[in-house]
Amino acid sequence: MNVYMRKIIAAGTALMLLATSQVSAFAKVKDDVILPAPALSFEDGEQLSDGVYTAESDNQSAGEASGDVTVSVSGAVFQKMSGDASSADAASFRGVNSCIRVYGNATLSLSDCEIVSEAKNATGVFAYENGTVEISDSTVTVTGGGAGGVQVAGGGTLIGSNLTVTSASKAAIRSDRGGGVIQIDGGTYTSTGSNGCPAIYSTADITVRNAECVSTNSRAVIIEGKNSVTLENCTLSGNDQSTKEGSVKANVLLYQSASGDASPGTSVFTMTGGEMVCSSGAMFYCTNTSSQVNLTDTDLKLSEDGTLLIVSEGRWGKDGRNGGDCTFTAKEQALEGIIRVDGISKLSLILDGSDFTGAIQNNGTADVEMENGSTWTLTGDSEVSSLSGELSGIDLNGYSLTVNGTAFEA
Repeated sequence: MNVYMRKIIAAGTALMLLATSQVSAFAKVKDDVILPAPALSFEDGEQLSDGVYTAESDNQSAGEASGDVTVSVSGAVFQKMSGDASSADAASFRGVNSCIRVYGNATLSLSDCEIVSEAKNATGVFAYENGTVEISDSTVTVTGGGAGGVQVAGGGTLIGSNLTVTSASKAAIRSDRGGGVIQIDGGTYTSTGSNGCPAIYSTADITVRNAECVSTNSRAVIIEGKNSVTLENCTLSGNDQSTKEGSVKANVLLYQSASGDASPGTSVFTMTGGEMVCSSGAMFYCTNTSSQVNLTDTDLKLSEDGTLLIVSEGRWGKDGRNGGDCTFTAKEQALEGIIRVDGISKLSLILDGSDFTGAIQNNGTADVEMENGSTWTLTGDSEVSSLSGELSGIDLNGYSLTVNGTAFEA
């Protein structure tokens, strides 16, 4: 090989190495989609104020922080006005095409900001892969399809306070595959879409305090698999308009799907204080998973349906093995309504200083424990598998109560 040919090969190799290094500066996603530069790429130590930053290209964010950087921004406007994600999964699992995207150990603090997202698959604020977002006194408005308000996935963390978040397609507060942590204090969070657009969707550990969470056309809360939602002094409302075949309308759904977005395990819903309003269907529905519902001094307003809890098989899982297993603990709580347990499901109802006015329709296993002055006033004939604790608080109210096939006498 002569010297000229060697020089040509060497030059070509150098160009390939340069191209590779440049490409590696961008995040690769499924199907080798390369992300364009964001409208604003944050640098470590920056403290920015004001400014308008707009993204309009496919897969592009208006603001993006990655790597070991810590940044603060106040009074800015971030807009994602057009441009779709090349991969819907990349958008939902990794935040591609989000208006604000933070990942790779970066920390971004936002205050008094306005985040507007009108594009398809463009979540408002997204924390992924150990990224952390701290956002306060800001508005997040998402009108594009396939996108939520504020979200974590893949181990991200989002801490929000006094936000106004509105989402027209997916949950105002949500997580996806890989989970993470969301902590919210104060503000209003509204979801206006239907069928799968709750106020809160959890495949993570989500805590909300002192806030109003509303879903105008869907469930209030959905928890999938081994994840949780904890509410303190919140107002929560839902209006489930599910139309899919086999759907059971309910305000709070605790379930396990086959999507792989959440690890199997116990779904946990905890609410202390505040108010929960159900405009359609049952207040709670547990199916194809184990679950815990913990209520303390919460004002519950049932729909006209009058059903408090359904534990049963449903649309997910293998027929005959997809029932629910629910431990429902009420502490210093007033409960009313009908509880239904189907033949392949299990309920453990624990009344601790609480009053239950209602009936239990049980075809599976239903165990009831009454402690600390709890009462149960029947509103219909009821059947349970076992009954323990302070049974003097039971008022048959003219109805029958059967315990493991034997009539109970007060």
